[in-house]
Amino acid sequence: METVDGKWSWVVLAAVIMTHGMTLGFPSCIGVYYTDLQTSFQASNTETSWFPSIIMAVLHAGGPLCSVMVERLGCRITVMIGGLLCGLGMVASSFSQTIIHLYLSAGLVGGLGLCFCFQAAVTVLGYYFIKRRTLANALASTGASIGMALWPLASQHLLESVGWRGSFLIFGGVLLNCCVCGAIMRPVRSPNPISKKDALLNSPNGKPNESEEMESGKGIQRYMAFDLLLRHRRYQIFTIGVTWMVLGFVLPLFYLVPYATSKGVEESTAALLLSLIGFINIFVRPIAGLVSQQKIFSGRLMYLFSFAVTLNGLSNLVCASWVSFTAFVTYCILYSVSMSFIGALVFQVLMDTVGMKRFPGAFGLFTILESITILIGPPLAGLLVDYTDQYGLVFYATCIAVTSSGIFMGLASYIVNRNDANRKQKQTTTDATWNNETIDIKPSSAYQDVL
Repeated sequence: METVDGKWSWVVLAAVIMTHGMTLGFPSCIGVYYTDLQTSFQASNTETSWFPSIIMAVLHAGGPLCSVMVERLGCRITVMIGGLLCGLGMVASSFSQTIIHLYLSAGLVGGLGLCFCFQAAVTVLGYYFIKRRTLANALASTGASIGMALWPLASQHLLESVGWRGSFLIFGGVLLNCCVCGAIMRPVRSPNPISKKDALLNSPNGKPNESEEMESGKGIQRYMAFDLLLRHRRYQIFTIGVTWMVLGFVLPLFYLVPYATSKGVEESTAALLLSLIGFINIFVRPIAGLVSQQKIFSGRLMYLFSFAVTLNGLSNLVCASWVSFTAFVTYCILYSVSMSFIGALVFQVLMDTVGMKRFPGAFGLFTILESITILIGPPLAGLLVDYTDQYGLVFYATCIAVTSSGIFMGLASYIVNRNDANRKQKQTTTDATWNNETIDIKPSSAYQDVL
């Protein structure tokens, strides 16, 4: 058994970084195969778009099942099972004869394996780190950045060498290495690392989180925290905002390469744009983690997060309205910087909002709701392209969805915080008035007693 914040915690962090690189980085390379898959199966944009949407939706929707497995089997076994599933799913997908087979093998089986690996790896960090949890989450998120940088480059090379079927077969072998990463995640000594003192230290305002005062949850609430969604205002804001955000947030990863090639950019050069996003993420995400730990953002991480989301949405206007290779590079820089802050903060904001005691259930429901919009986002974008034959409209739609979600989270959080501050001030004023009245009464009573 390992200790919290011990030396082995950093080894586990390295394993989590590699796991994130393999699982979260993989969907970024699907855009490289988009045209070849469409040609191979004679499919429309809408039909082809279902493939990445199913992978991403299952990756998020499997959250409650993953929470059950983590509780019963532990993070270690869950990650290893996930590595087997995503490896076997990708190997089976290389033999697909119809696009439906691809949906089932790589989409359903492979996506579920990616879910187990990714979400169990996110959870294990919460048990291994307390004092440096924000930094650990930020460093772990660089794994996705490394994956986003390397997967498209490797995919383009393999596509030219062995085609998409051979590429998927090799990817299956690569993803099996998640089993090795899972074996490193040995159980931590304390099954519940958050004591009351630690909860105060890790809460944004040095006070117990709203959800910490609630019950731990029973039955289905342990895996899908519906009580938090109904009663916890900050969780409501965060969940609704992020669910709406991902409707458009993932679309550039799938449509940037087809959009660039349709504007005359070579396919190999277009793949480099995705890699550029990944490489920038590698350096910016740790910076985002360090920035978020500054005292000025103590209790204000939601504002920083909503600002990053808004900037990410507005960056899509560059790609949609200014069509040139310089515009694509500028867009990738703006998109990746804002994406780095989003990726570094999203899980930390959720942990700070609900606390580690309720994190598994809150995370499970959070990912279920995310999966709905992730599932319908790419097909709707594909339908838009089929009807208009213009990829640029996808980026306008992305701008509207992501920007509006960022503004909503920022304004709603401000209103809730302001109401809480006014309520606290009113309560303080009432208590002070009561104390003054008590002080005034005592001399009068004493005088009457003397009389």
